[in-house]
Amino acid sequence: MAVVCAVALTLLLAIAGSRARAGDVPEPPGLWTGAMHGETPATLSGATVVDLAGVEALLPEHPLFLDVGPAPHKPEGLPTGRLWLPTHRSIPGAVWMPNAGLAPLEAGREARFIRRIAELSKGDKTRPIVVFCQPACWGSWNAGKRLVGEGYTRVHWFPAGINGWQDLHDTAEVKPDAVWSGDGRMAD
Repeated sequence: MAVVCAVALTLLLAIAGSRARAGDVPEPPGLWTGAMHGETPATLSGATVVDLAGVEALLPEHPLFLDVGPAPHKPEGLPTGRLWLPTHRSIPGAVWMPNAGLAPLEAGREARFIRRIAELSKGDKTRPIVVFCQPACWGSWNAGKRLVGEGYTRVHWFPAGINGWQDLHDTAEVKPDAVWSGDGRMAD
């Protein structure tokens, strides 16, 4: 009986392990509309998937670092009147557009995203853009796919995200991009 249980456990672990590998997740035909946190594909058609060394190699070209990580949510049960000052740490100089990788995005928000990237890249669709979030984040995958669909030719998806960056580099506190968050001059 113990041998049967051991074999069954080994098979279950092998099946679970094979499902958990990112390389086994196929690219969806369009944007991912499921849960934003979960295993992602190992590829992003039309973009270059980069690790930390790949990001570091791009630094001399001054890429646009695009952080699409979510904004922190106020904790449930926080007593009324208790000060809550969330911060978001990212790659220094990154533009933080919270939740810009959600799908679907309301049409006006999607148009604002595309216009804002055009503004930030000065209309240069060949400027390197590094899109990231957290590991296992479909939001950065979606944002990269949107950019590829808009004709940007040097989109680099950094799936390790901020966690991969801070393995060897410092982070900086960043604020949400004022135009994206609606506090700036570009309206929907």
